[in-house]
Amino acid sequence: MVIDAHQHFWNYDPVRDSWINDSMTIIRRDFLPSDLKPILETNGVDGCIAVQADQSEAETEFLLQCAEENPFIKAVVGWVDLLSNSVETQLEHFSKNKLFKGVRHIVQAESETFVLRPDFQNGIGKLEQFGLVYDILVFPHHLENVIKLVQKFPKQQFVLDHIAKPRMSEALDAVWLDNIKTLATHQNVACKISGLVTEVENFQGNEAVFKPFIDAVVEAFGVDRLLYGSDWPVCLLAAEYQKVLEIVQNYFVDFSKEDRAKVMGENAIRIYNIKR
Repeated sequence: MVIDAHQHFWNYDPVRDSWINDSMTIIRRDFLPSDLKPILETNGVDGCIAVQADQSEAETEFLLQCAEENPFIKAVVGWVDLLSNSVETQLEHFSKNKLFKGVRHIVQAESETFVLRPDFQNGIGKLEQFGLVYDILVFPHHLENVIKLVQKFPKQQFVLDHIAKPRMSEALDAVWLDNIKTLATHQNVACKISGLVTEVENFQGNEAVFKPFIDAVVEAFGVDRLLYGSDWPVCLLAAEYQKVLEIVQNYFVDFSKEDRAKVMGENAIRIYNIKR
């Protein structure tokens, strides 16, 4: 089964979605399950994981409703206020829905030390009892403290989104590489090969630019802890869905059938506890 482990839906709201700036007009519209379903079918993708783009409980409710109405959405990574004293109550509420599989906070917009905050770590500490994954969305400069976070919660499953967004128009950064290697030594961390095309300045379809970065995460995490994700519709800022999929497929073309299956879906099914 092929699973796209990272994509988004939204009813576009210019106030709420102010992060979609003037350079992103192509995604300044609604993107709903009815838009994605034919794309997945055309590209031989069996299902997807819907990930939060807005930090509100209403977003989580919206994604769960999308998933309940569309069987190809296999799981939801939503948002709850991990800083709240009532975080456990929120998690209990959403976990009644079996499609609620994970939580994400947009840490890339926060300070380098955000993940070390006691209230944030209190929230992270509540996830394991509900069997929830935590998706890590950060920039490279956050990684040093992210390593400290995952060390503190060895039984919590973490998944790094977008390989931490290194600048792919530039040479491989030694600090990013060292931090990725260190992060990957923690077996409770997996990594999504996602969000690649939007980290290249003026991407023109050259897949070779991604090779050193994918090489790095393959060497660090191994095929058992890597997941394919499209980051649709954000990927449309740089490439169509088919191209995003082909970049990953072409990289792994000479790997065994079993290893390709792991990266393209089996790992997502296992890590997010998805029903087949």
